[in-house]
Formats: sequence, structure tokens, C-alpha cells
Amino acid sequence: MPGKDIQKETHDIELPQAIIDSFARFLVPEIRKYYESEQGQREFEEWLEEQEKKHYEL
Repeated sequence: MPGKDIQKETHDIELPQAIIDSFARFLVPEIRKYYESEQGQREFEEWLEEQEKKHYEL
């Protein structure tokens, strides 16, 4: 419904640090590979250009 405030539900979940560390050890190298790839660099450049445009629109 237009104009109606939508409330988002939030859930507090506490994860053991070992799970967070394990996930980070998996995820960080994948993120690095993506940003080192041709596609990742191209998309990052596009994102930077968008940010510049938004900055100048203010």
C-alpha cells in the first residue's frame, strides 16, 4: 500500500566467533578474486563513476 510505513523485522543472532572466522576465511579470497577479475574491475569503475555523478548532483 503506497504511503504506508513498512517495518522491517530484525533478528539478533549471535554466532560463535569460530563460525564468523571460518566464513571470512572462505569469503575474503572470493571477493579478492572477483575484484581482480576483468568483470570486477569494470563493475568497480562503473560504480566509481556513479558515485562521482551522485556527488556532483548534491
